Amino acid sequence: MAQQPIRFDDGEAYERGMGRWSQLAGQVFLDWLAPPPGLRWIDVGCGNGAFTELLAQRCAPAELQGIDPSEPQLAFARTRPAARGAAFLQGDAMALPFDRNRFDAAVMALVIRFVPDPAKGVAEMARVVRPGGTVAAYVWDSLGGASPTSPIQAELLAVGVATPVPPSAGASHMAALRDLWTGAGLEAVETREITVQRTFADFEDFWRSTIATPIARQAVAAMVAGDVDQLKARLRARLGADAAGRVAYRARANAIKGRVANSP
Repeated sequence: MAQQPIRFDDGEAYERGMGRWSQLAGQVFLDWLAPPPGLRWIDVGCGNGAFTELLAQRCAPAELQGIDPSEPQLAFARTRPAARGAAFLQGDAMALPFDRNRFDAAVMALVIRFVPDPAKGVAEMARVVRPGGTVAAYVWDSLGGASPTSPIQAELLAVGVATPVPPSAGASHMAALRDLWTGAGLEAVETREITVQRTFADFEDFWRSTIATPIARQAVAAMVAGDVDQLKARLRARLGADAAGRVAYRARANAIKGRVANSP
């Protein structure tokens, strides 16, 4: 049976599952980019606005556009008080609705492995950024088993349950990111790993967060109750807990940045 496509159609659930993770990694990512204030930004695949809000809070943008194909996600993004200065538009990462050289910086936060043609997505970011501007992204190292959902995906696989696979999962690998950026003609390409840790009040807190993510939610929803209990027992044993019952998990993202070449 063919797997169902991964659907990002619930901004509130995404916030419970991935919003905090995105901002934890996003803080380190922005420290690394160290952008000056007053830039024109585009957040490609902005989803529910978790990273867009961070840009608004930290970067004093002159303009901030968020683009995503999911209207329900965008509806949630528009409710974020700190992101009220941003414009959120429905659109396709592979065909951005903007003219060439419109922005100073384009970013993709945790998105590139979900773009059907990531090379086209990077080329589009480069197209809409002015010469000398920045094109950057960060993405969970899912191939390295270090994403926030890696523990539950490993245990699902162990009990014979397949999880949906992003259309461009290989794009999360550092070497693949470098190939994409250099292939788009970007210069001064740099990469780095970003490691962040999140501590949950207890296992149930971790569970509620994890199954709110689309990949885990779709897999668990197809299981019967007894199998879910088995999965939870395996996951609890894998993660462990401290003396107070808290569960800590460390995730890793791969990040990349490059500069749009000056016109000849």
